[in-house]
Amino acid sequence: MTKTITFAVVHFTVAFTVAYVLTGSFGIASALALIEPMVNTVAYFFHEKVWDAYRGAQAAQQSDATHETGMLA
Repeated sequence: MTKTITFAVVHFTVAFTVAYVLTGSFGIASALALIEPMVNTVAYFFHEKVWDAYRGAQAAQQSDATHETGMLA
C-alpha cells in the first residue's frame, strides 16, 4: 500500500508541475492534477477490457490451431 500511495503522490506532483509550467496557473494546474488521474483510471478500466478481449481471442486462435494440427502448443 505504501508503494501505491507514493506513486499517487509522484503522479499528482508530476501532473501539477507540468500543468503549472504550461499554464502558469495554480488553479488550473491543481484541477488538472486532480482530474487527470480520475480520467486516466476510467481509461485504464476500458483498456483492460479491450486487452482481456484481445488475449481471449489470441488464446482461442491458439486453441483452434492446436486442435487443427492435433498437437499441443
